[in-house]
Amino acid sequence: MSTLISDKVKTIKTLNDIAKSGLNVFNKGNFIVDNDSENPDAIVVRSFNMHELEFGPNLKAIARAGAGVNNIPVDKYTKDGIVVFNTPGANANAVKEIVLTSLMASSRNLFAGVAWTKTLKDEGERVPKLVEAGKKQFVGKEIKGKTLGVIGLGAIGALVANDALRLDMDVIGFDPFISVDTAWNLSRKVQRAMTIEQLFANADYITVHVPLTDETKGMFNEATFAIMKQEVHIFNFSRGELVNENDMAAALESGKVGKYITDFPNENVLKMKNTVPIPHLGASTEESEENCAIMAARQLKEYLETGNIKNSVNFPNATIPYSGKRRVTVFHKNVPNMVGQLTLAISSYNLNIADMVNRSRGDYAYTMIDIDNKVNGDVIPGLSEKINQIDGIVTARII
Repeated sequence: MSTLISDKVKTIKTLNDIAKSGLNVFNKGNFIVDNDSENPDAIVVRSFNMHELEFGPNLKAIARAGAGVNNIPVDKYTKDGIVVFNTPGANANAVKEIVLTSLMASSRNLFAGVAWTKTLKDEGERVPKLVEAGKKQFVGKEIKGKTLGVIGLGAIGALVANDALRLDMDVIGFDPFISVDTAWNLSRKVQRAMTIEQLFANADYITVHVPLTDETKGMFNEATFAIMKQEVHIFNFSRGELVNENDMAAALESGKVGKYITDFPNENVLKMKNTVPIPHLGASTEESEENCAIMAARQLKEYLETGNIKNSVNFPNATIPYSGKRRVTVFHKNVPNMVGQLTLAISSYNLNIADMVNRSRGDYAYTMIDIDNKVNGDVIPGLSEKINQIDGIVTARII
């Protein structure tokens, strides 16, 4: 349990190279960026593996400049009351573009054709004739009129689906957890698959945009390949573990899967037939890195300054317009009468409550309470101790 005061200078540590435009967000306010700090208030990270790291008691928040958080021990930080943010949508356009590029290039055998052409570099004047004679082996297919199946219609999947329609493809999508915001942005022409099996059975091309979970791990396997069309093309720019690699190798060898395009190459993938291994370039654009860094920094800054939470993977989203008055923020177990105990503790100091929000997420909840009274000084003497005495409190701050 801890109570922390937001007015003090807060230290930000980065674990990867973070775009300068993102770090510039911390130029305004009481922040310093110190990558040598062992006890930072917050961390900005990209792909650095944090599972074996330990930090001091000041750590309040971690922002992943990207969508996936497999490199962060989220459960551990949740128990310590540390918010973990990600940046959904910030790299969506970059991934969308590489998916569509791969879709067209693989369909036209562009990758294999270019690689073959480079083998002719020592043939001199014979190159043009050899090209004309050899190009027949790379005859491809047009994507117009073909069916693209999109699994996961979040920020990336929705962009892919909409642009594929503009390329005159038929699009079928599957996402049982589609959000209202995404639904508003998704074209009505995207056909809805009621089951993932329906999508597998009808798609000429399949692209997947879902997180890695116990349910999605190995979702591409012998059983699901059996449902698919012959020579289906599969695009994986989400996580390598979504694919059972032994089953994929067999499906490629038999021709059931015509091509496998993945952003997650390893030794097994490199040995597979008809595979296009891309060196994890999905979100590797200057624009994407800047967008993710700026979004991550802004979310951290707002949380440290106001307690507001948006795009957390372990805390509930909760916001109240910040008036500059004292605010009590508490992360606690999601148990009965917790809010009542908090308000009682505050009212015992003759403090009026101006505004309040309480949101829960699984076993935990987050409460913000604005104090109406004008309070001098950095703290309300004794209040933090009284709140921390409540059973079930994880962390508390007075802002």
